[in-house]
Amino acid sequence: MIDTHTHLYSEEFDEDRKETIQRALNKGVTEFYLPAIDSESHEKMLELEAQYPNQIFSMMGLHPCYVKPETWEKELEIVKNYLEQRAFPAIGEIGIDLYWDKTTLDIQVKAFEQQIDWAIERDLPIVIHTRESFDETFEVLERKKHPKLRGIFHCFSGNLEQAKHAIELNFILGIGGVVTFKNGKIDQFLHEIPLDKIVLETDSPYLAPVPHRGKRNESSYLDLVAGKLVDIYKVDFSEIDRITTENAKKLFVQI
Repeated sequence: MIDTHTHLYSEEFDEDRKETIQRALNKGVTEFYLPAIDSESHEKMLELEAQYPNQIFSMMGLHPCYVKPETWEKELEIVKNYLEQRAFPAIGEIGIDLYWDKTTLDIQVKAFEQQIDWAIERDLPIVIHTRESFDETFEVLERKKHPKLRGIFHCFSGNLEQAKHAIELNFILGIGGVVTFKNGKIDQFLHEIPLDKIVLETDSPYLAPVPHRGKRNESSYLDLVAGKLVDIYKVDFSEIDRITTENAKKLFVQI
């Protein structure tokens, strides 16, 4: 299995990071993709990648929640410098978040569009964070339509229509702990989405699947997400593992 979205470098794992990674490896998680947040955590993320060069891969980007009026342009410069220095498998996580702050929408859109341009220039997929912002996110993607524009709607929690729209735009869905929640709703229509349009993720330390909901999430819980997909798609665990792993390998640029 591949955890396509995990914040293993976050301080929530400072006490037991090595053990956490080992538990995931023991459960059959073979690769971990780390989304970037902002310049305060880049170094920690890249150091962790250097310790596990065959299993852990860093993305690069500016998270929409950290697009602040006083710093966003400087932060984007830092992202650009990294993209010019070395290869990354994707640009992310980027996008629009209107849950925490609606006042920054116009600069969130600018930062999103700039990073999409860099992804297209470099032929890289993007990993999208969208929270209470599907309409605004789709508007940007429609505007930026390009044969090379592709990626993941991370932590997908929209409806069937939004899922189909994302797929039409050449994106796949990142499915994590929300699929196990009683009020998560995506479990009610996911069977209508082809398995080749789905990848697994945890978003750890956030959004732990049932029965760990409300506690710290970790990559070893990826099997609980895959297990729920077994129920939804009525196929063997090995089939969920094989198809979602292939999807991730096809999408991310190998570095």
